[in-house]
Amino acid sequence: MASTQVFSGNSVSVVDYRCKAGPENTPFVEQHDSFSIAYVRRGTFGCRARGRSFELVAGSILVGHPGDEYLCTHEHQGGDECLSFHFTPALVDTLGYRPEIWRSVCVPPLPELVVLGELAQAAAEGSGEIGLDEIGMLLAARFVALLSEQRQRPVEGRAYDSRRAVEAALWIDSNAHEPIDLESVASEFGLSPFHFLRMFAKVLGVTPYQYLIRSRLRRAAQLLAEDTRPITAIALDVGFGDLSNFVRTFHRAAGISPRGFRQAARRDRSASRWR
Repeated sequence: MASTQVFSGNSVSVVDYRCKAGPENTPFVEQHDSFSIAYVRRGTFGCRARGRSFELVAGSILVGHPGDEYLCTHEHQGGDECLSFHFTPALVDTLGYRPEIWRSVCVPPLPELVVLGELAQAAAEGSGEIGLDEIGMLLAARFVALLSEQRQRPVEGRAYDSRRAVEAALWIDSNAHEPIDLESVASEFGLSPFHFLRMFAKVLGVTPYQYLIRSRLRRAAQLLAEDTRPITAIALDVGFGDLSNFVRTFHRAAGISPRGFRQAARRDRSASRWR
């Protein structure tokens, strides 16, 4: 695995991880050396930790706790990329340390975290002026707040179901710009809509429709940070049927309008609007 430290500060450090491992590679046990939140920006991988197994897809969060051991598996080709934020114990205490949150291992794609993850990626690539330490603290605060309100986490499923759920998530990612409904994606994988819905939600912790919307939001956030086209064009390009629906959905997830997000990703260093 290739790792590049892209930021180092007193309370927050940021590492870019790029893994090319596949099914032919033997997994090995690793240990977290700090509190961390790793945003999966591309690819998929499995994680075994604290006696449970998880499947992570684009938009998921891998949560690290100092001293905890974990093992990553790669049953799909293509590897994965993560932007990992590491926090000092003092900062975690300030945010409100709760072991059940920081030992949750995995968080499914949540819209509130996906848009912040993409803003962080824009900052890491130098296309924005918001500081990586600022966005790291905001991401951690939102993570703690969300998990304090409700515990949304995937549950362990059978290996065959896990593979199919991850394959379905990859298919949704690739086709998110197209009209997709439950019946069409279930048919793609040879299941009834009910059985597909139950399998997908059990393995990944979100429903297929929730994952579809989060895929569209994630892509929209990328384009808002990188693309100069009008917001309407971006909304239509990622699969939203009309601008008003996109604006409402994005604002509900990010707490800021698409226009405000674009400004934050490019010029605005004021993190207060995200609080």
